Amino acid sequence: AWRLFLRFTAQRAGKKVAMITLVDLTAGEVIAFLGHAEHERGGTIGTRNCRLAAIRSFFNFVATRDPGSIAQCVEILNIPVKRGPISEPCYLDPAEVTAILAQPDRSTLEGMRDHALLSFLYNSGARIQEALDLCPDAIRFESPSCVRLTGKGRKERICPLWPETVMLLKKLLERRPRAPDQRLFVNRYGEPLSASGVRFKLAAYVRAAAETTPTLRDKHVTPHAFRHATAVHLISAGVDVTVIRSWLGHVSLDTTNHYARANLETKRKALEQVGVPKTPGRQPSWKRDTSVLAWLDTL
Repeated sequence: AWRLFLRFTAQRAGKKVAMITLVDLTAGEVIAFLGHAEHERGGTIGTRNCRLAAIRSFFNFVATRDPGSIAQCVEILNIPVKRGPISEPCYLDPAEVTAILAQPDRSTLEGMRDHALLSFLYNSGARIQEALDLCPDAIRFESPSCVRLTGKGRKERICPLWPETVMLLKKLLERRPRAPDQRLFVNRYGEPLSASGVRFKLAAYVRAAAETTPTLRDKHVTPHAFRHATAVHLISAGVDVTVIRSWLGHVSLDTTNHYARANLETKRKALEQVGVPKTPGRQPSWKRDTSVLAWLDTL
């Protein structure tokens, strides 16, 4: 954010970046830069707000060290974030999850790893970095099988594991043994996988799965979509929302309600329980009673 902002300010001022001073970084420049980041660079509203957060953080620091610049800092700190429309979260139907999980070539070590990772994401609802940080000593392979995840704020939670998921993780460890405190999901060189690498591999699997499941063509599938799919499918199965909150590691139920929205099938079943309003074949009795109508006319 700061590299972009300093280059933008230097270009507008006709100076080199090394000649930029604090006085040049006005609120007007920040607003112009945010517009440039959103419209000319094609960034999203979320990206725009992230740029603003980085700039705000710096000027909040400046205000504590240079009292003479407080007025300038306050102007920048008062620049509001931009509100955008909240889109419906993308979730995967069970058939779509099955189609994606069928794509990795499980005869290879890389395919076995990818299949185990995606299955683990769907089973546990883990965030991608929580899954990539997973070590064998955090998994209980004996029944009842479970995994200990460390989420935001170093908060731990326990998630149950399906026997199928446990078997996939065991087979992966048999093919590529890892020490109890070593990362489970690694690349061909034994180095931990990155989130960007997983997104790249997942995009290829989604494109292949879309050949047999056309609904995937219109969806932007990321590793986080598996987490949301877990929540939606738990809701569809009738699991209480407080249990889902604990499962996903949310602090507030509001967050769970945002992610675990009812899917279309759940809404359709709810609609089927509501009877279609019937149109009466004849007028109600009070309209047919002339004495009642005459009395109403006198009011």
